Formats: sequence, C-alpha cells, structure tokens
Amino acid sequence: MKFAVRLIKNAFHPLKVSDDVNLKDGQMVIIRTEKGEEVHKVVVVNDLVAGQWQKFKPEALSVVRTMTDDDIKTYNEQKELEVKALLKCRELAKKRHLVMNLTKASYTFDRKKITFYYTAPERVDFRELLKDLTQEFKRVRIDLRHIGVRDETALLQGQGVCGQNYCCCSFLKNFDFVSTKLAKDQNIPLTPGKITGACGRLLCCLNYEYSNYIEVARMLPPVGSGIMTPDGVAKVASICFLTQKVSAKLEDGKIKQYSKDEIEMIDQEVNIEIDQSRNILNYSDGDENIDIKNLDNDKNSSTGNI
Repeated sequence: MKFAVRLIKNAFHPLKVSDDVNLKDGQMVIIRTEKGEEVHKVVVVNDLVAGQWQKFKPEALSVVRTMTDDDIKTYNEQKELEVKALLKCRELAKKRHLVMNLTKASYTFDRKKITFYYTAPERVDFRELLKDLTQEFKRVRIDLRHIGVRDETALLQGQGVCGQNYCCCSFLKNFDFVSTKLAKDQNIPLTPGKITGACGRLLCCLNYEYSNYIEVARMLPPVGSGIMTPDGVAKVASICFLTQKVSAKLEDGKIKQYSKDEIEMIDQEVNIEIDQSRNILNYSDGDENIDIKNLDNDKNSSTGNI
C-alpha cells in the first residue's frame, strides 16, 4: 500500500516510510520538506495514481515520525503562535506604511522558519520590515512571499456558491486564463457577483464546460438568423445550450422551440422582429460601479510562489 501527503497547491508527494512505521489513512505525520519539518495528513494512494507517479516521478518525502499526543499539543500551540505572528507582522507593516495585505503566517514544526504570505498590487520594498521582523522573531528564519489573490484564496480555503470546496484548494494545481468571453459564449449574464469567486477574479469553473458549449453552438444557427421550421419561416430568438434547442419567432409572432433536426437554415432575409434585449448579457445587483473590462485583467492573480 502506498501513502502520500498533499502539500500547498494540491501537489501530492509519495512518502518514504521506514519498516518500523505503520501509517493509516488520515493519520497526521511530521515530514521533512525543503522548508523544514511540516505537519500533514496521510492519504492512501490508489494504483492509478501510483502508476502516474512512474511517469512524472514527484519528489518522495521522508516521514520523520507519526504525531504523538505531545506533538499534537505542540502543533495546536503553534497555530496560536501563527495568528499572533500574523497580527504582529501586520502591525509592523502598517508602521512602515507598506501597501501589502498580510494573508497568513506559517511556522515549520521545528519553529526554525516562519513564512509570511502577502498580496500587493505592486512590488513591495520590505527590507526595513524584514529588519523589524528579525528583531521581533529571534533565531528564526523569516520568509516573506508575494502571492496572487487566487493563491490567497487557495491558502485560506472555503466553499464556493456550488457548495463544494474551492477548486483551488481541492484539486487545481495551476490557474488557466479566464476571460469574460467564456461567460458571454455560454450565455451567462455578466453579473460580477455571479461570475467572480472569493478572490474577486473570474470563476475558474467558467473554463470547465466551455468546449461543450462551443461544440453545441457549431451545430445550431446563431441568434438572428433565418430558419425553416415545420411551422414555416422563422428567426432564431435565443439558444438553449443545455437542451440543444433554439427558440424561434414565427411570422405570426409566436415563439416556439425546435431541435436542430427540425430546422434548416435559409439564406434569404427574414423580415421578423425579435427582442434582442433577451440576449443582452448585462449586470446588476448593485455592481454598477464595477467595470466589466477590469475582470479580464488577470495580472498578478497568481504568482506560483506558494
């Protein structure tokens, strides 16, 4: 049976386990990483994942030991110290008038190193802050890491509007580019509150089914085109991607739905007025002050520095 741990950014690493160590799924262990000693939960790896490791060969991490009751007590105390350290770092950054949002502080289990994660719109000169931190946290290596807002959400974790854990803290390793075009092509209204996540950027999941919508769009006539239906000539008023049907307005003013097998495109001009406002993807819900174009700016959303 193979075991692994999941590090930040959903990277699974196999474990080097000595013969005298018995591991169980969900057990907390102390492992040795490039940062130092860290605490992580053990997961059992199935044969499919183990087979993929033969191709990609992720770095195997050594198990220092399974956690004892004393280790768990120390770990809980450490979490309290991390909160205090974060608050202190925020206080010192404020005194230096630095434009940075301190997100999280993380100690290694041996407390030889502490990492402060922060977001900032521009590069921050934190040399003076680093000196202050060195005076505050003696005999501890200090690491200040600039991360993006998507990285921040992955660190803090939470649940999305779908009721599931954020993709970035459950399975996503890398962030693909997301634009408002993805929402438009899927007939999703451009309401910032609906198409953005906790990070304030466009939802990663807009990418997931996009190819399916494009495939359906290729099979159906576009809005405004003339078609021949079993009921006569009509003009496409809207498209329902999920049912793969079009709503078309007939010459008598009635609107009916037709599947792609029931219609045929025609080249002639069809003199039928349709309500284009039904297809305008607008936004509301108090988001009038948000520029939709700014949502396409994904600069510094992820630095890959966690």
